[in-house]
Amino acid sequence: MKNFAGSVALAAVLAATFIGCSSKEAEPETVTFECRQDGVQAPQWTCMPDSAMEGSVTDVGSAPYSKLGSGFTRREALANARSSLAQQIETLVKDKVETFSRSTGVGGSEVADKVSTQVSKQAAKVSLKGSKQLNFWQHPQTKTMYVLVGVSENAMNQEVKNNVKSSYKNDNALWQQFQSKNALEELEKEFPTD
Repeated sequence: MKNFAGSVALAAVLAATFIGCSSKEAEPETVTFECRQDGVQAPQWTCMPDSAMEGSVTDVGSAPYSKLGSGFTRREALANARSSLAQQIETLVKDKVETFSRSTGVGGSEVADKVSTQVSKQAAKVSLKGSKQLNFWQHPQTKTMYVLVGVSENAMNQEVKNNVKSSYKNDNALWQQFQSKNALEELEKEFPTD
């Protein structure tokens, strides 16, 4: 019986010790991301352009250094960045327009797809005209140039709204459905502007 009581007491002490140790909060590990380009530490935006600027749609382009000089290399990097930005804008807009079309109950997916494609391409064209270089970095060893370009999300959304309204106006039946209060509220939700 003494053996049993001793075992129970020892188990209680061990349990109290483990419980006491486990009640301490574990220190959170701090994970830091280090952006590296060709083995060299680079600005964060060269690895994660989407986190570069609040309120903007951004993307990065790069180009290897050319024998034609830094001006040519920079223009090539800008062209690559704008091409990536255009694809990103088209995808964003298409997703939002399709969601908007479904949520407003506008009939026929063919019409919604057609409107979505027209609006996304037009918005990308107009947005690219308003895009600008936001940052620049050149790799110290390879001389590869990285350029961050962006466009205001607010300006892009306004352009999309204008294009959606214009596209729907081209079809009388769709325009009547679109003008309903719910459709306009849904459009505002999908494409917020100040």
